[in-house]
Amino acid sequence: MRALLVTSVGVTCAAALTLPLAAPALSAPARPPSQAAESPGSGPPSVRAAELPVAASRAAAEAAGSTQSLPLEPLAAPSDRSMSAGAAAGQGLERRTARPFSLVGVVWDDADAELHGTVQVRTRAAGSANWSGWQDVETHNAEHAADLGSDERSSGAVRGATAPLWVGDSDGVEVRVLPEAADPQNRSAGAPLPEGLRLELVDPGPDPAPEPAAEAAPEPARAAPAGRSAVTAAFAVNPAPPTTPVVLPEVLTAESEAASAVNAELAPLGATFIPALTKAETVEAANVAAGAKPYIGPRPGIVTRKGWGADERLRERQFAYTRTVKAAFVHHSATGNNYTCKQAPSVLRSIYRYHVKSSGWRDFGYNFAVDKCGNIYEGRAGGVTKAVLGAHTLGFNSNTMGIAVLGSYSSTNPPAAAVTAVSKLTAWKLGLFGANPKGKVTLTSGGSNKYKAGTKVKMNVISGHRDGFATECPGARLYKKLGTARTSSAKLQGR
Repeated sequence: MRALLVTSVGVTCAAALTLPLAAPALSAPARPPSQAAESPGSGPPSVRAAELPVAASRAAAEAAGSTQSLPLEPLAAPSDRSMSAGAAAGQGLERRTARPFSLVGVVWDDADAELHGTVQVRTRAAGSANWSGWQDVETHNAEHAADLGSDERSSGAVRGATAPLWVGDSDGVEVRVLPEAADPQNRSAGAPLPEGLRLELVDPGPDPAPEPAAEAAPEPARAAPAGRSAVTAAFAVNPAPPTTPVVLPEVLTAESEAASAVNAELAPLGATFIPALTKAETVEAANVAAGAKPYIGPRPGIVTRKGWGADERLRERQFAYTRTVKAAFVHHSATGNNYTCKQAPSVLRSIYRYHVKSSGWRDFGYNFAVDKCGNIYEGRAGGVTKAVLGAHTLGFNSNTMGIAVLGSYSSTNPPAAAVTAVSKLTAWKLGLFGANPKGKVTLTSGGSNKYKAGTKVKMNVISGHRDGFATECPGARLYKKLGTARTSSAKLQGR
């Protein structure tokens, strides 16, 4: 199903949507190994100049985050004996100092090419001499991406990419990418590595700071210390976000106003948080027909894109929609579990920048995200109540939504709070579109490594990513919890 592109979201943001679209910037052509692409993002000077409004300063851009893009070099041999004896030579970078970063990933030129091999990194904690051990980076291979033939996939900007890995504040890095070893018994030579391999080092930038207090200042308990957002400050006291909208007294840009206006019925323009509602309030807000059974869960509290500090200048300005939401696909972000809930907004900003500037997507890939404390975040822009087209489950993005639980859950159990948050979110959002969380639905594949394009597939209304694509996502431990999520979600709907 082709996306329906919005041309207006109301008078308040019409001006933002009449501006021309800019394709996401690509990483720079290969440079000498000692040089990285300049921040913010990567790309040749002519592309980088288009990333920000003309009036924006370089300092303001760097304050919002940056990306270093380093071309990989041939490795003569595996750098230590921890790798298998039959491992072939690959590509990588020896230990080196870099500008501060918190998330890493590897990208390559052809989005359709798969990386068959092992990607590992180790990093140095910022301001220290302490290096981590080798950490595996999930190879990903297009499983989280826009559907084949979609405008987003056909833009020419999309690249192949591993999953991003959160490493925390770092200023040194080493990486190795090794292809699968040849198999003499099967006479297999092993697949070559994709062309144009580059290491992406992402700095999420600092948490957004509130403007100086105005007459209608937020409650003192929710005021943020200098250099931290109101939402982040609330997490420092209590893992749960505030229960009323926090409105920062600042002048909105056209892009941030547009992103906020699509949620105008739920919270004021510029709100960092959409408050939770009771079931009765949710039914009233959903305008359920008189006499109809209100199968919908209470609306959970949701941290908005502004709340986690999304730089709205990065994404494409228009929003893309499908007709409805028939199902929800649950994912893990595969970014690792070494983050705190106070860091979750930084993790989100890093993934967002990696999706747009490194991978070439139009926006953050998932419709929603959930952290280990159960906080729920607005993902791809377009409105939390609307059928926003995501780039989360290749072949099944149309008429579905994607929820990413931040972390890696192949061998680690997901926190109960995160599973509960998935139940609450699906009970509400699926309820808006009349979907039963315990039911089945037939979806038509847009093409994946599991189902050919046009194949009709019967799935659970709440499915895991692996149900639509041959992948480990959302991790074996999280996948086992989906039955619990379905039951809880349906109960919240009153079924």
